[in-house]
Amino acid sequence: MADTLTFLGGAGTVTGSKFLLRTGSTTMLVDAGLFQGLKQLRLRNWAAFPLPPPELDGVVLTHAHLDHCGYLPALARDGLACPVLATPSTLELATLVLRDSAALQEEDAAYARRGGWSKHASPQPLYDRGDVARLDPLLTPTEFGETAHIGPTEVTLTPAGHILGSAVVRVTTPTTRVVVSGDLGRPSHPLLVAPGRRPDADVVLVESTYGNRRHATDPAEQLADALGRCLRRGGVAVIPAFAVDRTEVLLLTLRRLMADGRVPQVPVFVDSPMALAALQVYRDAVARGDADVRPHRRMNRAFDPGDLREVHDADESRAINDPGFPCIIVSASGMATGGRVVHHLKHRLPDPSAMVLLVGFQAAGTRGRSLLEGARHLRMHGRMVPVRAEVVGVDGFSVHADSDGLLAWLASAPAPRMVHVVHGEPSASQALADRITAELGWSAAVAEDGKVVDLGGASAHR
Repeated sequence: MADTLTFLGGAGTVTGSKFLLRTGSTTMLVDAGLFQGLKQLRLRNWAAFPLPPPELDGVVLTHAHLDHCGYLPALARDGLACPVLATPSTLELATLVLRDSAALQEEDAAYARRGGWSKHASPQPLYDRGDVARLDPLLTPTEFGETAHIGPTEVTLTPAGHILGSAVVRVTTPTTRVVVSGDLGRPSHPLLVAPGRRPDADVVLVESTYGNRRHATDPAEQLADALGRCLRRGGVAVIPAFAVDRTEVLLLTLRRLMADGRVPQVPVFVDSPMALAALQVYRDAVARGDADVRPHRRMNRAFDPGDLREVHDADESRAINDPGFPCIIVSASGMATGGRVVHHLKHRLPDPSAMVLLVGFQAAGTRGRSLLEGARHLRMHGRMVPVRAEVVGVDGFSVHADSDGLLAWLASAPAPRMVHVVHGEPSASQALADRITAELGWSAAVAEDGKVVDLGGASAHR
């Protein structure tokens, strides 16, 4: 039986990455991501998985972002019983991310039931914290460079430089070598080492989040200008930020800007229990000197801009809905799809002195994307909220490699037989595939959702 690859997500969209690899003796999944953004995508989270989860022999995670690991509890709910392989940091962060995801889903379902604004008579979460707990005995730490086995199939992980613990996955079957980039980082990441040489492979799956764009060199100046403008007029700056890595990168940058006098010294609130738990994971990794942490970042108080205030409980969070003084609120989620940041936006968006800073990729269908595109009202918790605050998009904070970085990573090893471009919006994926073909002379194609590819290269079918 030929090795086959099926795209179950992350094809034609930036979310929901799931890549099913079948060999003669092994059935495994690389990433198990949640669909986010547009309603038609989110509805796919509720569809039945195309095979019974107990039939999986292994799951490998590239990293701990929700669009790569967030579907795992749904698999566990339906009987997943195989090892889940990832680096120790990825497993530690993923556990936090999944617990937070389950709690938010439970809270949102309960809020909808109380408020009566859901179309469903009794709204339910996709999964709950009990489903997350079912994963605990399956989690299998795998160090960078270590060879793990799923039956006769070998799995090796190398640093991807995207977030702490993120990995490029190479799967070696008896007949094929497949490399999955996961999300690739940038050489300019302030904390993590850059992605290394691409592992040799017959087939490569490469992400394309920024496949049609080049990053600005340094977003700090834009951040400093925007924050200075807001804080000097007495406003509150709300920064929706991914709890894992983006919050840490922001804190590192704010530390530098405030120390240099380029941003006024004001309180910086981090309002997300999960972000604070992730921050501690990062602090521990810095203290240990983990393999993917830059040596010069191994210092105490690396993430404290000067007046860091950690907001843990709901009462503290409510208190800063109207703080009464200039400050910065960093809160999850990064695309404003849920979490405490939605409450802060609901209170600050009507205020002309306030500012919303969007510092990461905003997928289609998210509140963040709507704000970037100039929405004058946003629906939150069943009502329309006017947008009078200043909205600023800060380019360059993304820790995804841009088009040049992706091409350089691909070219760092001999040509594979085929490159499948995944995890991108259609225009970005097509632009990258075109560059791969034109500039490297390799065979490349944009992955199609649901398509089954024969990894022997002989045929492809649906």
